[in-house]
Amino acid sequence: MSNTKSGPAARIAFRLGLMAAFVASGTVGQAQPASGEEEEEAGADEVVVVTGSRIVRKNLVSSSPVTQVDAEELLFQGTVRVEDMARTLPQVYSDQNTGQSNGATGTATVDLRNLGTTRTLVLVNGRRLPVGSPLHAGGADINQIPGALIRSVEVLTGGASATYGSDAVAGVVNFLMKDNFQGFRLDYQYSGYQHNNDAGNWQRIVEDAGYPAAEGSVRDGEMSYISMVLGGNFDDGRGNMTAYATYRDIAAVWQANRDYSSCALSDDTEFCFGSSTIPQGRFTNFGASPPGENYPFVDFIVQGDEFVPRRGETFNYGPLNYYQRPDEQYAFGAFGRYAINEVAEAYTELMYMDDHTVSQIAPSGAFFVTNQLNCGNPLMTEQQFEAVCGAVGLTRDDVRPLFWIGRRNVEGGNRQQDLRHTTFRGVFGVRGDLNPNWRYDAYFMRSEVSMENTYLNDLGTTKIRRALDAVRNDDGEIVCRSVVDGSDPNCVPWNIFRSGGVEQAALDYIVLPLFARGTTDQTIASAYVAGDLGDYGWRSPAADTGVAVVLGVESREENMDFNPDEGFRNGEGAGQGGATNPVSGGYKVSELFLEANVPLAEGQPWMEELTVDLGYRYSDYDYGVTANTFGVRAGWALNYDVKLRGSFQRAIRGANVRELFQPQGFNLFDMTGDPCGGPVENGRTAEGRSFEECARSGVTAAQFGNIAHSPAGQYNFLQGGNPSLEPEQADTFTFGVVFSPSAVDGLTVSLDYYNITIEEGISNLTPEFILNECLDGNAAQCENVKRGVPGDLWIGSDLRSSGHIVALQDNLAIEEVIGYDLVADYAFGLGEYGTLSIANVLSYIDTWDQQELVGAPTEMCSGMWGSVCGYPTPDVRNKLRAIWTTPWNLTVTGMWRYFSAVDDVNESDIELESTSYIDLSAIWEVRESVQLRGGVSNVFDVDPPIAGNGAGPSISGNGNTFPGMYDALGRYWFVAAGISF
Repeated sequence: MSNTKSGPAARIAFRLGLMAAFVASGTVGQAQPASGEEEEEAGADEVVVVTGSRIVRKNLVSSSPVTQVDAEELLFQGTVRVEDMARTLPQVYSDQNTGQSNGATGTATVDLRNLGTTRTLVLVNGRRLPVGSPLHAGGADINQIPGALIRSVEVLTGGASATYGSDAVAGVVNFLMKDNFQGFRLDYQYSGYQHNNDAGNWQRIVEDAGYPAAEGSVRDGEMSYISMVLGGNFDDGRGNMTAYATYRDIAAVWQANRDYSSCALSDDTEFCFGSSTIPQGRFTNFGASPPGENYPFVDFIVQGDEFVPRRGETFNYGPLNYYQRPDEQYAFGAFGRYAINEVAEAYTELMYMDDHTVSQIAPSGAFFVTNQLNCGNPLMTEQQFEAVCGAVGLTRDDVRPLFWIGRRNVEGGNRQQDLRHTTFRGVFGVRGDLNPNWRYDAYFMRSEVSMENTYLNDLGTTKIRRALDAVRNDDGEIVCRSVVDGSDPNCVPWNIFRSGGVEQAALDYIVLPLFARGTTDQTIASAYVAGDLGDYGWRSPAADTGVAVVLGVESREENMDFNPDEGFRNGEGAGQGGATNPVSGGYKVSELFLEANVPLAEGQPWMEELTVDLGYRYSDYDYGVTANTFGVRAGWALNYDVKLRGSFQRAIRGANVRELFQPQGFNLFDMTGDPCGGPVENGRTAEGRSFEECARSGVTAAQFGNIAHSPAGQYNFLQGGNPSLEPEQADTFTFGVVFSPSAVDGLTVSLDYYNITIEEGISNLTPEFILNECLDGNAAQCENVKRGVPGDLWIGSDLRSSGHIVALQDNLAIEEVIGYDLVADYAFGLGEYGTLSIANVLSYIDTWDQQELVGAPTEMCSGMWGSVCGYPTPDVRNKLRAIWTTPWNLTVTGMWRYFSAVDDVNESDIELESTSYIDLSAIWEVRESVQLRGGVSNVFDVDPPIAGNGAGPSISGNGNTFPGMYDALGRYWFVAAGISF
């Protein structure tokens, strides 16, 4: 993105200097710990707050199945983006990331258990992040989290709505920050990708299709990242201010630069799958005829100034897409605290981010947006006129109906979506101890996200229609009909009837820039008191510790305002797949919550500790909906070696603004082909459907056997919100065991079972499901199938005349996920050679079932991908890291990442093979204040599993694979240096 910058080095220096001056102004030379470190309060009596509760604990056993990752992981992986670190966790999925281009929102989200980003609650220091963009329904943008300030990340499995409110259905990801830093640290990292294009099978397929294939070694995707952290105590230690500033610059990677993405592969990955909207133009009737006529099927392209039969020519759109979006980001903020008096400590968290990224896909075009051809168009030669009009008895004065043109605008450049998100989050609170038994915490939080979306190089559908309707004026000049009748005097004819006939003036006319602006905001006021009731006699006879309680209230308001311009709203963007409607709305929820920690036994035989946690939350939404959530957790330490834990949680997710208020409009869904499309043999289509079945969906006898499949495998569906949505509910069960044998010092093993069942899930029925239900005889679903004039479900984007399937939001889905998490840590000494620690996290999914609605067939998606299962769900994901801490100020680490094979739900039956990656890195503490780092991830440059065209943007794929899960770009390398004092 260097072409979009203006003096970045100067801006970096200025902003870093500004932050340094800001923090220095509040830092007095107090006694400090070792330079560049965070103050610690470690000790035998240390108490902690575990993600999933607000109760301060000093427990031997935790009742919550929490997986923790330390900040060291960021250093070992050399990750510039927090999303890259998060997605290495086996429980985490990523469907929006910098590997997305078509359909990108410019954000990075996390998704636990593949249940969706809206069902994963993301926190910073136990407090919410806002919805990351008005472009999507929900999910926080973790781009705004400064990696340089992360202390640890905790992942809580299962529902936690009783503690945190809505959205914590699949679980919680809590980023804990270094907010008590003392000293100064400056860090710089340079990294990128390298890949050897030596996969002969992919190169052969691409070259056989007549396209250039990527060859040799490529090095690209370079990233620069600089961070500064500065902090210190002031006023005799009563306060601390920790500030940070970061900058990153990420270069683009094109799909053309990888052999496995040099073309968009077919569903079976056997050949290159291109678009029939081609530079030569495709002129066809798709076999359709006007009523009472029987026109023959025609399919032409332009060659010179003639129409010649199309012989399967397609356009290779894949190589022009970004495999990694270019990105430039500034972020800075501060965390502070100050003890006002003995009972009140004020604190604040201030976070700001400005992120600018660009997604790119192939050039736009006339994607069959016209449905007729003017036979008198003077740009057509006599040969062309005879081929499409004269051959069926039409004259130059006639219009041929049911005739479509697909023409790629290669002269106008690639489509680019310029996305910019500016985010601010401010927390202002006060906390303290009222007396030895009671403490309190109250805060106000305001978060705002501002988005600018500028779409470049698309074409206007109305302008296309006018530019293709050419006539001669009174002076004999070829002009647009709209110029003659005065409806559009600026129109310039688009001469696509002759090779090389497109003029710049016509391009300037038909190109339609599109603009959208939007905001999301979140306002939270929360307060609670926590007390130890032991001194009041609330204590089990078998326990020394008393009952602890939390009582609190919270008010949360969420708003969204998304404003696309007129071109977006009217569906004028030819390459948009339909209209982009504005969304404006919000809601407010008032809540009462309570928690209790009840120690039942301590220091008893077979009950070294037995404790029960209780939680309840009442939620009142201002649109007339109330909800109750509750949870029960128990922890049982039989002794210091064996501990058991279990829980039941009732969680909810209230509908978000888009789900409630989004107006109806077209979107696209992927489908291998229309079951009623294509030729008919022995009375049935290739999908085995008869005329009787297809007639249920609106297919006429004349259309049967003549319905064209979408060349891109994309079909229209009508989406929209529903203000009558109820919160979806989930019941979560967990049970686990933790084994820390005293006979094996340094070993801890935990195994947790979880079961998450969601009822009345908020979603739209899968359009393909609706269609097949209709064909199978479900008359109610047939009401939602609207076929176009030629019987299609994809041609055009006009709500009134284009074929589509209606799939609006409703409380319908039933989903169940059952699995196990195995975590093992073992550290031991190597004598004079230092220490070795091994940490392994394994996630096994036994069941991932979903039903579109009650009574529908159950789709078993564990170990599957595609169609209704969507994004891949491997049965097994594993992450094993070994760390050797040497006595020579050198730490060496290696990591093994594993993904089990994933089968294809679709008929193409493409298996995503099991995949392993090896990562190596090292950290050298040159001296107390200087650190050098370097490493390589995916050391052996393992190619990602290839899914072909099935890995479309509707299920978060890109470049024939899934960049959010697999290493799509090859070998990743990094070098870094840090100084601190």
